[in-house]
Amino acid sequence: MTATLMERLKGTHAVLSVLLCFVSLLLFSLPVHAAGDLNKEPKPHVYIIATGGTIAGAAGSAAVTVGYKAGELTVEQLIESVPELGSLARLTGEQLCNIDSKDMQEDIWLRLAKRVHEVAKRKDVDAIVITHGTDTMEETAYFLQKVLHTDKPVVLTAAMRPATAISADGPMNLWEAVRTAADKSSAQRGVLVVMNGQINSAETVTKTNTQTLQSFQSLGSGPAGVIAGGKIFWRQRPSSAGTKISDLSLQHVSQLPKVRIIYGYVGGDDGLFLKAALDDGAKGIVYAACGNGSIPERMESMLQKAVASGVMVVIGSRCKEGIVLLPEELKKEHFIPSGTLSPQKAKILLQLALVKSDSVADIQEIYEENSL
Repeated sequence: MTATLMERLKGTHAVLSVLLCFVSLLLFSLPVHAAGDLNKEPKPHVYIIATGGTIAGAAGSAAVTVGYKAGELTVEQLIESVPELGSLARLTGEQLCNIDSKDMQEDIWLRLAKRVHEVAKRKDVDAIVITHGTDTMEETAYFLQKVLHTDKPVVLTAAMRPATAISADGPMNLWEAVRTAADKSSAQRGVLVVMNGQINSAETVTKTNTQTLQSFQSLGSGPAGVIAGGKIFWRQRPSSAGTKISDLSLQHVSQLPKVRIIYGYVGGDDGLFLKAALDDGAKGIVYAACGNGSIPERMESMLQKAVASGVMVVIGSRCKEGIVLLPEELKKEHFIPSGTLSPQKAKILLQLALVKSDSVADIQEIYEENSL
């Protein structure tokens, strides 16, 4: 082999070595997890709508859990107070209002429902969390359950202790609400209320105690799920069954029909509150009767006159649990049983039913379909 040929081979070998080194450096400079990043799903986008309440409340002392001022913190401050939320989801939000929930009004409900509709339609939003006060949260949740049209998770949460209190429950409740909303398994489950490790359906949840952290319960049925160790364990399957009220649109509704609740008690059958409600233009009455819809004779005759004048009358119960089953003679008077609904939820359903129809038969059917 000539010297010239040997020199050429050496030169070719040198070039190949340089190329191999370059390729090796290029490969080793890539991140080890590059392929995994291509398949990794981005964090879900959870949109927080704040309305105030104890969860945003503040007091002058950390020992104070009564007499505080609700609705002091903004949505930005709530998010900042729980830095760990960023590990669960991408977060954005807005302050719809900042009130004590005892001051919640139906016009705010309408604004809230329309805003949730708008946000839920956004492709970049995966779920919605609403912070609220505990006094009326079950009513807001039930209202939204009946008027929203989305499969995306909508979760309400609140706190029994203000943000400034020792062992405030708001941060954990907010974390668990975002955890629940961000989970794909929460889709198609309707509006949920997350408090103190429990996930309750808006259909069944109620506030059962004035002070305890475990106040929100689904009496009779139990919670839809629980959160333990940061994981969600569902006790009930999602339900996509529609109801007659589910196609209701409030897009052009600026005011809900006037419906009043009248409470049954010993000596309360003189008709004073019924007359005041009717004089004020009430389109519907929910009578929270004693026991299984028991109506005093005098009140029964007055309610019959209200029905005859075109006012819808629903008979509920002041009892915490059970089903109101009216005898046939009362049904013939066009009294509508509330089924398992509490008086406050029966009132909301009657308002929405009256938006849809003024027929007794239609409204009776709505109650049959919507009472668990």
